[in-house]
Amino acid sequence: MPRTWSYPGPVKAVALVGGVGGARFLLGLRAALGVPADPADDPGQQVTALVNVGDDIWLHGLRVCPDLDTCMYTLGGGIDRDRGWGRADESWTIKQELAAYGAEPSWFGLGDRDIATHLVRTRMLRAGYPLSAVTDALCARWKPGVRLLPVSDDRVETHVIVDEPAADQPGGQRALHFQEWWVRHQGRLPARRFASLGAEQATPAPGVLAAIAEADVVLLAPSNPVVSVGAILSVPGVRDALRAGPAPVVGLSPIVGGRPLRGMADTCLDAIGVATTAEAVGRHYGARSGDGLLDGWLVHETDRAAVPGVTVRSVPLLMTDPEATAKMVRHAFEVAGV
Repeated sequence: MPRTWSYPGPVKAVALVGGVGGARFLLGLRAALGVPADPADDPGQQVTALVNVGDDIWLHGLRVCPDLDTCMYTLGGGIDRDRGWGRADESWTIKQELAAYGAEPSWFGLGDRDIATHLVRTRMLRAGYPLSAVTDALCARWKPGVRLLPVSDDRVETHVIVDEPAADQPGGQRALHFQEWWVRHQGRLPARRFASLGAEQATPAPGVLAAIAEADVVLLAPSNPVVSVGAILSVPGVRDALRAGPAPVVGLSPIVGGRPLRGMADTCLDAIGVATTAEAVGRHYGARSGDGLLDGWLVHETDRAAVPGVTVRSVPLLMTDPEATAKMVRHAFEVAGV
């Protein structure tokens, strides 16, 4: 490991997160560090979440950022706990009215409470504020106790390449926005590959590289390694900063017993030729001592993995509640030497 810290004490943690699993992981990270709802009450312990923006999409003239909002609502106590996304006590009058007009897309519903967030975000974006500043403004209401930082202020969107054969072009393909592939088609169209549109021209949002450079530990949440963590890493400069930074990088496997904890990580891994096992995902990330990212890799207690150059530990990885997740985080800290 690059260096050793004493713990307990003030810890600066950075986590790469996306989606419902990433939001629940942040609950455990916040609990493990004892971070209060308002970070101003305890400036010594800081958590920065670098959040995937590849799922972001324009719908009905509004900018929707599903991963940022899921993290914000979850940490702020406004999430629909049963679904894991969207607002609690939601109603759907606007969705019904849009359907009555025949307004497309009809496959993605915006709830009445949720739409207020998108209205404020869109108004601020069109006024010239960057997404990171908009996110800070939205979080002022929810007080998540974690700094939610979009990995980039630039438009970076994940698209899925699927087959669309025609009579005159049997090998034809087309690109779908990730949301259309997942929400509309339920991920049933075989994915041939994934493309992060805009990533090559994007730059990390202000604060991203500084957070990595100042961190005591970096955690790769058990989020989808392809379209969540992978999309974050697609932004130029992020991967290099993680490799060059002083903090150890510890990942937590999203695969348990050969199956994803939630979502469609298996489908995404198949598309890039990676087996759906904890070992294969660990090797996909690779060791920082080589050309990869990891110093440590946690797999579920029933799994075993060998990742050359990486410290691997088998521990319980089921996020049944915030305290169980906090125990996962503490195991990651131990591997990191924090």
